[in-house]
Amino acid sequence: MIRPIIAGNWKMHKTVEESVNFAHQLREKLSEPVGGDVIIAPPFTALFPVAEALKGVSIHLSAQNLHWEEEGAYTGEISAGMLVGIGCEYVIIGHSERRILFNENSNEINRKIKTALKFNLGPIFCVGETLSERESGQTFAVIKRQIEEGLFNLSSGDIKPIVLAYEPVWAIGTGKTATPGQAEEVHRFIRDTMTEIYGEDTSSNTVILYGGSVNPDNISDLINQPDIGGALVGGASLDVERFIKIVKRCF
Repeated sequence: MIRPIIAGNWKMHKTVEESVNFAHQLREKLSEPVGGDVIIAPPFTALFPVAEALKGVSIHLSAQNLHWEEEGAYTGEISAGMLVGIGCEYVIIGHSERRILFNENSNEINRKIKTALKFNLGPIFCVGETLSERESGQTFAVIKRQIEEGLFNLSSGDIKPIVLAYEPVWAIGTGKTATPGQAEEVHRFIRDTMTEIYGEDTSSNTVILYGGSVNPDNISDLINQPDIGGALVGGASLDVERFIKIVKRCF
């Protein structure tokens, strides 16, 4: 059985002090084991102090990005080795904000995923369509292309640590959420696509998260869908009480 995941992506929010305070509150209020994995993704500046604050508890740390090279003259970039060295277990790759605002393409995303895997970082690989793509009936074609290109030249064994996240771009930070039925339809398509490429065993063990204005009010309906294995939470993950409600309603 797939173990569900709730991951909080803080994006460009929270100072080091705010991040550490959040981590202390989270570990206090989630001191009892829960029936899934909780991941938080602070900004780069707060990763190490948050890792220190979470020592001894089973709350996992993720970075929001990485560079595909292991080291070199890449001013302002962060390597996989640096992330592992401060306690990261996961890294978000291919988020629509990186694709749209920073012009990341599928080749770069594929290289990042391969580098993350080399360093035993679990990629949280994001896919999703824009509003215009959905309205023009391209959702499935876009999702399939993003999966095929992002996971290019990876074997079934490589796929095991990868978490997929479906984030319809039109629902990120807009307050709009795909209905549970809409989300499940795409999640089922993603699982079918993974079955087609990697086989039933790999597909059935792949966690697929939903992201896009997830909050305490809609998480229960989303998580009850058969192919939704958790959530990648944006704005609601910035408030510790709301995030904990999402976790408890999911698990």
